Order: sequence, then C-alpha cells, then structure tokens
Amino acid sequence: MTQVPDLLKVENLKTYFFTYQGVVHAVDGVSFRVDHSEKVGLVGETGCGKSVATRSIMRLVYPPGKIVGGEVFFEQHRVLTMSEKEVRDKIRGRGIAMIFQKAMSSLSPVFTVEQQFVSVLRLHHKVSRKAAFMKVIESLAAVALPQSEEIVKRYPHELSGGMQQRVLIAMALACRAKLLVADEPTTALDVSVQLQILKLLNEVHERSGMAILLISHDLGVISNVCDRVIVMYSGAIVEEGPVTGIVGNPQHPYTQGLINAVPDFAPRGQSLGTLKGEVPNLLLPPVGCRFHPRCPRATEVCIRERPLMRQVSEKHFIACHVWEDSGIGYEPRS
Repeated sequence: MTQVPDLLKVENLKTYFFTYQGVVHAVDGVSFRVDHSEKVGLVGETGCGKSVATRSIMRLVYPPGKIVGGEVFFEQHRVLTMSEKEVRDKIRGRGIAMIFQKAMSSLSPVFTVEQQFVSVLRLHHKVSRKAAFMKVIESLAAVALPQSEEIVKRYPHELSGGMQQRVLIAMALACRAKLLVADEPTTALDVSVQLQILKLLNEVHERSGMAILLISHDLGVISNVCDRVIVMYSGAIVEEGPVTGIVGNPQHPYTQGLINAVPDFAPRGQSLGTLKGEVPNLLLPPVGCRFHPRCPRATEVCIRERPLMRQVSEKHFIACHVWEDSGIGYEPRS
C-alpha cells in the first residue's frame, strides 16, 4: 500500500535577517509537519519566530531577511527550489492560503471586494468573470456573510475586522487551497468576534477537509481549534504533541510557564504564573538551550549544549536536557 506523503513537511528551516547591527537568527533549525486535513497550532511568545517560519514556507521573506538553510516540501514540491512563478502558480493561494493578523493589510483599499476576489479566482482557476462572480457569492455565503451581493460592492475599509477575515477565509475556500495558514487571525478583534472566527475555522475544516496551521501566542485559542500543538521559543521548537497532552501534562519548563499564565487553565483560586526574565535577543541568542537563562531547572549541560528533540511518549516530543537527565515531568492538574 502506497503511503500518502505529508501535506507539508519542514526540515531544519533557517531564516536569518542581515541587519546593520548583525545577523538576527529568527528561525534557527525548525522542523515540523502538517498532515492532510490536520489542525495544527504553532504557539509561542511574540518574537519567537512563528510568523517568520510560516512566511518562509510561503516564500514571503524579503531582504534583509533570507532563507539560509533547510527544506520545505508541500506534497511533491520542493518549495525552496521552485522558481517564483512556480510558487505563485502552484503554492500561494492554490495550495496554501494565508490570512494575516490584520486582514486589512491583505486587502487593497482601492478595489472592491468583488474586484479583488474575482481577480484572485481567475488567477488560480481559468473561469469566466461571470462564473467567478457566482463563486464569490457562494463562498461569502459559506462563511456566514449575509447579503453577499451587497458586501462584494464595498471596499475593505467599509467592513469590520471580522468581516474582512471572513472574506479572506472565503477566498481560501474558493481557491480550493489544501492548507490554510492563519497567522493570529483573532488579533485586535472583539472577544465575541474572536469566538465566531474560531468557530468558522472549525466549520471550514469539517466542511472542506482543509488542513489548518493556526499561529497564536494564546494556548487558549489553539486549544479551541487544533488537535496538535507545536511550541516555539526563540526561533526553535521546544515541545510538540497532542493538544490534550500539552495542556494537561506539559513537559518543557517553558510550556509549563505558558500554561500557568493562561487564565482558562489555572486552577480556581490560584494566582497566575509568570515567566521570569526576557525573551533573548536573537542577534546574540544564548549558547546551548535558548531557554536556560529563564529556566529554574537549568544545569551546566543546558548552558553548553543545545538539546535535541526526543520522543517522550507515542506522539509527544520535547527538547530539554533536564527531562533527559532526571526524568522530571509535570504533575497533571486534577
């Protein structure tokens, strides 16, 4: 029986920014995968490299940024060796669709929703303008935007932030993308609208089978949508596993700190935790484990050597010397 390849496979990806101050190691040896129809969360503090990693996958990194190493496979395509035209024709929009933190930054202010939507459809699929318009109306209705025929005549600034995000999700549906990369899609939205967008992502997945890679700094958001979570810190992955395992029994000290700071996960009556120290400067990242300056369990080996990712259970992986040396785990909350 032929094995179906991963939808997305990233191997040892390195993306640096070459500035006047020095080289910023934004993404430094990141490896992960996303299977067909899977919902994966990428979580970490601001500045840990989440967005740069996903932009690298789409080949949307421009000077002074540069992808300096690694491989990105999307189905049978080696994305980093493809020409710019091949990436436009086969990857962006058609294979992988992306929605950003601020939807308005992805929509032109000088064209109506209809003009932009129709041009995107006709770029990726050879259809008539009339057929494209009908697909636009159908797609907007599928993401619960009422009065679609009226909305398509509007300019993006005439729509709310939540409506703009729905337009971008509708574009991904219409283009029949196989993977939706959602980069902080609920940022700057009201709490009620955030919940609507997360619910919509789940509905889109159930209806279309589209895989989702959701980027967020909020584990609460990730747990509402994703089946598996990847935890990033300072340009590297420190833990990966099922959402239930990561939330209920995190193994890495950084992941434990993240969870203790989330109100939704804190036991009633217990004050929220904080992570001491600051995110390291990626111009001069720490030698060894990048979390060791903030880790209460750091040892000499943490300072000297960068930990490798190892398997601690069937689907749970961690990069931590402390776990390897002493087997220190995390007491699951009751």
